[in-house]
Amino acid sequence: MTNENTEPRKRLLALDTSTAVLGVAVTENGELLHEINASGERNHSVHLLPIIEQALQASGTTVANLGGIAVGVGPGSYTGTRIAVTAAKTLAWAWNVPVVGISSLHAVAWGGYETALKNKTTSESGQATANSGYGPDWIIPLMDARRGQVYTGLFAADGNSSLSRLEPDAIRLMADWVEYLAERLQQASAEGTKPAILWFVGETAVHGSEESLHPLAELGTSVAIPYELEGRWTGFLGEARLQVENDDIHSLIPNYTQISEAEANLRLSSKGGLKR
Repeated sequence: MTNENTEPRKRLLALDTSTAVLGVAVTENGELLHEINASGERNHSVHLLPIIEQALQASGTTVANLGGIAVGVGPGSYTGTRIAVTAAKTLAWAWNVPVVGISSLHAVAWGGYETALKNKTTSESGQATANSGYGPDWIIPLMDARRGQVYTGLFAADGNSSLSRLEPDAIRLMADWVEYLAERLQQASAEGTKPAILWFVGETAVHGSEESLHPLAELGTSVAIPYELEGRWTGFLGEARLQVENDDIHSLIPNYTQISEAEANLRLSSKGGLKR
């Protein structure tokens, strides 16, 4: 006698530890089954596995009905991102399920935009202005990278629920990034595709200030929305990607966008020592 489970393996486990939030979610066919987003100090290595177990139990998910794992690959905290990627690869190998890496900034952009639309104080939105001479809203996720820098990208709300990418993820000086966005806005205005609103979402306390966004003030409406990552968006993006492809477990790595200072020093020293 066997207890073989013949149900299709449709559920997905999502993990992201690239920020101060430890996000874990279980999704199925675009629906959230359970989610745990634990905010706090970056001690994710201690709490990740217990929270995964808790989320699986709470959603009634077993290895038998798990169809894959989605993991946020950053950019973000170097150490934090490695924790989730290592856990996802280990579990995918142990459970024999596919794994996909997801841009943490894409997840922040989608979740932040959905939050913005639910809580907006203006009647304008991408949908409301679609027929009034504006192009799709732009969504700019922000993660603080210190020294005036941000991890960021650019997305458009073009009717695709998960947003369309306009610029790649990168680490950028915020001042230079805003100037570049101003140039893109001027070009979009000339082409008749200017967005009604620029939504800056994520870690906006420093980089989303009125002073930071001043170069954009006369070019359109910019709104800063504080938002903390939620695991569900990594899950939804993972479901979509698993329909067409998955990553090789052994070659999946975090997206650091630049090497850490320690790695840079190590490479430099290996080439003959640090210059004095």
